[in-house]
Amino acid sequence: MDEISFDPRSWAGRDPSKKDATKKPDAEDSTDSRESLPEMWRGVASSPAQPSSATSAAPAEPAARPATPPDDAAAVGADAGKSASLGRMPIMLGASAALLAGAAALAWFTREPPTLEAVPVVADAGAPVEALPAAAPQEDGPIPVERALNLADPGDLFAALASMHIPPEEADAAARAAASLLSAPGNIKARITLLPAGEGFTLDSIHASYADGSGAAIMRDASGTFTGQAIAAELTSRVTVLRGELDSESFYSSAVSAGVIDTLIPEFINAFAYDFNLASEIEAGDTFEVAYEQAVNQEGDAVGQPQLLFASLTTKDKSLDLYRFQLPGGKVGWYDGNGALTQRGFMRTPIDGARISSKFGMRFHPVLKYNRLHGGVDFAAPTGTPIYAAAAGTVVSATPSRCAGNMAILSHDKGYQTRYFHLSRYADGLSAGSPVQQGQTIGFVGNTGTCTTGPHLHYEVHVEGKKIDPLSVKTADSERKRIDGDALAAFRKERDRVDVARAQQSY
Repeated sequence: MDEISFDPRSWAGRDPSKKDATKKPDAEDSTDSRESLPEMWRGVASSPAQPSSATSAAPAEPAARPATPPDDAAAVGADAGKSASLGRMPIMLGASAALLAGAAALAWFTREPPTLEAVPVVADAGAPVEALPAAAPQEDGPIPVERALNLADPGDLFAALASMHIPPEEADAAARAAASLLSAPGNIKARITLLPAGEGFTLDSIHASYADGSGAAIMRDASGTFTGQAIAAELTSRVTVLRGELDSESFYSSAVSAGVIDTLIPEFINAFAYDFNLASEIEAGDTFEVAYEQAVNQEGDAVGQPQLLFASLTTKDKSLDLYRFQLPGGKVGWYDGNGALTQRGFMRTPIDGARISSKFGMRFHPVLKYNRLHGGVDFAAPTGTPIYAAAAGTVVSATPSRCAGNMAILSHDKGYQTRYFHLSRYADGLSAGSPVQQGQTIGFVGNTGTCTTGPHLHYEVHVEGKKIDPLSVKTADSERKRIDGDALAAFRKERDRVDVARAQQSY
């Protein structure tokens, strides 16, 4: 029995007009049978069938079937059924073959490309071996690799380079070139550029800088020698303006809530020490404003300490705007908008933002348990809070007392004397006869002595030997010094610069 084969090109030879007599006419029969073929087979069906290499001659026509006897109807029916079955068999087998062929073709077109394995070439002894072409070199050379390092100290550079498997001689040479340019202590940000070399890397360059942007660039020249070049600091200044409202707790908590940096708060308090008693003259709802300047590097990171430029305080009774200004001689002070210095006679409070726990006057003493004159004002504050000299003067004594504990006494002009009780310790170098400047730290809050129930400063003011209420001390505005001439012109320029920044950040 001949093998049943399928050639899709044979579909092209079918005559659509010759239809199966047993099939009913269909609208689709009028179309070219090639349109029903898959896309991949249409081109094949359109080309004429070529004889195979095995048989080039056309196949012989099949022998004619013998005529069926007309008088045997049953046989005719049986033969007709067999003929129909045999006629359908090639079609079914052909369809199956078509499906198998389609699957095979799909597998061919979607196959993975073959993996080519390198096969060693073995040449005959004496036969010349043709060398393989060398790989084309990269036009731009090796691709550099960068590494970023944070060093706690410039002296850590060599160890950091060695940990990156840089040859020791290269790491040592580069570290030596950087040593003279990175002499200051402090954190270093370093950017290391490496070049691939064999199994490891070779050092190409180093860019190292401090927080202010200053530092060194270490480069490797053509001879392989490392040389360094200093990099200057690149800083800009940024002015920030903050406003807030006092809460019921303290000025400190109000300022921190508004975003004021805590290191600026003592300076703000000192700026108003001559005009406000921040322990008793402010209350919830009062408003304040600060403007400070901060140096920043190229990344926008803060460098160094911020500097307070402007301070404003408004209560229900008064309002005051103050500007920080440094005189040509170097002395720094706080001035109002007209250039008048706030500093004068006495500071209203010799301590930063402390709460008044007891005022001047007659009272029942909590320790001695009888009524007596409370000859000063008590400021409750944590142990270690700085205490300032209320005015310029001379130290009379700095010695312990049974009731007052560590006590300091200062004398001032016009018969004034100030006393400070219960200090935890004295400021370094404070002793009898030492001169002090107004606002200078003379000691720190404590709880020493027998006449105290907690850490606080007991502050007294004496005039010609008589105790007076420290909160009643008045200083006339006529005592305020005013700047003039070139200094006044410089002050106005600084004042206007600050006011422009405030206006730009108004809200």
